[in-house]
Amino acid sequence: MKTRIQELRKERRISQEELANAVGVTRQTITSLECEKYTASLVLAYKIAKYFGMTIEEIFDFSEVDNNE
Repeated sequence: MKTRIQELRKERRISQEELANAVGVTRQTITSLECEKYTASLVLAYKIAKYFGMTIEEIFDFSEVDNNE
């Protein structure tokens, strides 16, 4: 799933480690999210959105998600 995490981090000059610590995951998890190798749980997506002061939909791109799931 595509995300704006890397873009938002760079705009705010936040490291992967800082974001990971703020939302309670490892830096590797943030890397996997940014590389589209991992899809965030709803709880993690919420924490990331809250951290950036945005909605989940503003950060995560659901356009490629199958609506039949």
